[in-house]
Amino acid sequence: MSSQLITSLIAQESSSGGGSGAIIQLGILLLIPFAMYFFLIRPQRRRMREQQELQRSIQVGDEVITTSGVYGIITGEDGDSRFWLEIDDDVQIRIARAAISGKASTDDDAGDSADSSETVSANADADADADD
Repeated sequence: MSSQLITSLIAQESSSGGGSGAIIQLGILLLIPFAMYFFLIRPQRRRMREQQELQRSIQVGDEVITTSGVYGIITGEDGDSRFWLEIDDDVQIRIARAAISGKASTDDDAGDSADSSETVSANADADADADD
C-alpha cells in the first residue's frame, strides 16, 4: 500500500510540474514512523527494562509497593517468581515478582507528612489573619 502511495505522489509531481508540495508530503509521511519510534517505542522499552532490573534486584528485607498499592516487607522467596510479603505484624501474603512496582522509601513518607502538616499550619495562620 505504501508503494502505491509513493507511486501516486511521484506521478502527481511529474504531472503538476512544480511538485515541491508532493515532496514535502512524502517527507512528512516518511518521518512519522521515526517520530513514533523515538516518542513512543523507545521510552516504553526503557521503562520496561528498568522495571525488569528492579524486579531482579528485590531481596529479602526490602520494603516494596505492589502494583495494587500494598506496602510491605519481603520476608522470603517462594521459587523464582513469587515472594512472601509481610503487610502487617504476622500477616503475610504470597505475591508474584511481576506484581512489585517499586521499592518503597521511608524518607518519602516522612517528607510527605511533614509537608502536609506545614500546609495545615499555614492554612490555620491564614484563617487567623483573615479573622483579625
